[in-house]
Amino acid sequence: MTGYVERNLLSTGLLGPGMEVIAKPFALDVLAARIEAILQGS
Repeated sequence: MTGYVERNLLSTGLLGPGMEVIAKPFALDVLAARIEAILQGS
């Protein structure tokens, strides 16, 4: 979870393989969907 712009994080290579990021602010349903997708492996 970050307050920084997501595309900046992705372009700098700060995220390792398999890592996920979600930019703040976000709606609770968006977070829940992201967690569900991660747990399902997509």
